[in-house]
This record gives sequence, structure tokens and C-alpha cells, in this order.
Amino acid sequence: MTLPSFDGWTCPLPLKNYPTIVMGHGAGGQMMNDLIHHLFAAAFEGDLLGQMADAATIDLSGGRLAFTTDSFVVSPLLFPGGDIGELAVNGTVNDLAMTGARPLFLSAGFILEEGLPMSTLGGIVDSMARAAKEAGVQVATGDTKVVNRGHGDGVYINTSGIGLVPEGINIAPSHAQAGDAVLVSGTLGDHGIAVMSVREGLSFETEIRSDTAPLHGLVEVMLGAAPDIHCLRDATRGGLAAVLNELARASHAGIEFDETHVPVRPAVGAACEMLGLDPLFIANEGKLVALVPEARAEACLSAMRGHPYGRDAAIIGQVVEDHPDMVLARTAVGATRVVDLPAGELLPRIC
Repeated sequence: MTLPSFDGWTCPLPLKNYPTIVMGHGAGGQMMNDLIHHLFAAAFEGDLLGQMADAATIDLSGGRLAFTTDSFVVSPLLFPGGDIGELAVNGTVNDLAMTGARPLFLSAGFILEEGLPMSTLGGIVDSMARAAKEAGVQVATGDTKVVNRGHGDGVYINTSGIGLVPEGINIAPSHAQAGDAVLVSGTLGDHGIAVMSVREGLSFETEIRSDTAPLHGLVEVMLGAAPDIHCLRDATRGGLAAVLNELARASHAGIEFDETHVPVRPAVGAACEMLGLDPLFIANEGKLVALVPEARAEACLSAMRGHPYGRDAAIIGQVVEDHPDMVLARTAVGATRVVDLPAGELLPRIC
């Protein structure tokens, strides 16, 4: 048996000497990135896992299959705008959509904690069923396990998804090219701040609600306007900053964007300012980032704004040949700053 190598870890903390997992290993930043690449990817080496996309695409005799899996451990289970059940469906549907696939089937695995009120579970399952119906997918198989009281935090959900990629669509994190426009589908930070507001008992003048939503319909209209989209990612853990860094590194390209062009709801911006957070790093559950050839960018933007989940879409930057593997932001005062992956966790347990 060949043991995974921990040489070359770049995190500022000595993670290869960590005797235990810490919360930062699941927060979407550099710690999680190192864990995935130096442990899991090394142990399960293969071409499919090596795609490192939201979903792997598999060539079959009848076409291309997209396959993904995800786990949901959000706390609290219910939050403004959604709950863990709706989140599980939409999150998995969106991972498939980021390959251009049409989602078809989901699995659902439930880890239930002894003592969970049946009414709470019933509400979560009903929400999950409604989300699946809206997304046009079937829950085809599942599993249920129960753990002792105090060992499960109510309920955890694991979902896997299968979809079909239309012929001629070839979207991957490594396909960014210099000159591509960077588009976002709407306001950022809504989900993370909505969850944080309930968890910490915070209240604001305007209720901040999660943006959880299925995005495959939006992707479909985008592909109608720009069938040669190079990259798509949903900006979940780590937010916009994590997505842009992942795409820059996968494509060995540089990315520049203007902070003043990034859409953020005033209430979310005010909440981030009060809490000392940067909306660029806050999780979303119904927003995507697209890298689109410059010639198609305006047509793609127009198509996005014509869809309910893309009304606030914006072009925020471009892919450049300079500073490969790096993301730079132009600030409101005209300065430039490096936007890197956070080392660990900002808001844990948000998905």
C-alpha cells in the first residue's frame, strides 16, 4: 500500500503534523484545499477524480454522464429562506449544472440523531420533496441511519446526483483563457449571512434570506446564448474568492476583477461590515460564476438577466495572461490587492 504524501503542503500552519481534523479542514479555504489534494486525491488517484470539478463527467457509449456527491451539515437546520433539505437538493443539482448537465436523479442518505423531533424531520423531508419537484429530479434511492443522542446534531444529509451533459458542451475548471469575461449571476453573501444571523441571534432592519435555488435552468439559457462557456462554478464555501482562486489555479491563468462591480445587497454589506467579514469570502447557495469568451459575454449577461435567478447578474472582471494562478481585485479607491484563499474557516457549518 502506498501512503499519501504530505510533502509540499503550503498552508501557513503545519497541517501535516496535525494529529486531528479541525473545523478549518471543511471551510472551503486553503486548509480544505490541501487536505483534498494531499490526502484524498493522492489516495484515490484517477482521471475522473483529477477533474476536480463540481461533478465528474464520464464518457459513455450513449453520451456523457455527470456524477457528483455532497454532504450537508448546516447549523441551524432551518434558516431564513430555506432548510437543510432544500439545500441538499439544490446543492447537488447545482454541482451537476456546473458541468452543463441536465440533472436527472438523486440519492438521499440521512444520518439521524436520537431525539430529533419527528415534526422537524417531516418538515425537512417535505421541503426536500418540493425542491426536487421544482428542479425536475427524482430521488431514486436512499439510506437511513440513526446515531446516539449527542452524536449527530439533529440530521446530516448526503446526496449524490446523476445528470446528462448535452453533446458539444465541454465545461471544466481548467478551460479558462486570457480574455474571458468573469460573470456572477447575482448578489453575493446572502446565504452565509442568513445562516449566521439565526445562529448568533442577530437581527437587521431588513431580513436577510438564503439564496438557495436550483441553477440548471439558468445554465441552460446561458448555454443558449454562449454554448462555448469555458468554466462554471457555484460559489458555495469560500464564496467568490475561493471560486476565482480555484479556477485561476486549475487553468494556470490570472484573474482580475473590480470590487465595485460585485453585486452585494446593502443589508448584507452592512452586516459584513458590522461583523468584520468580507462578502467576497461568504458562502452562497444560489449563485454561480462563469468564465465566458469575451465576444459572448454581453449576450450571456443579457440571457442571465432574463432568468429569475440571474436578474442581478454582472460582468465583474476578466482572465489575463499576467500573474498566473493569482486573483487580483481593484478596489473602490483604485488600488489593487491580492485575493487569496482563506487559510481556514470564516463561517463554519453553513452548508
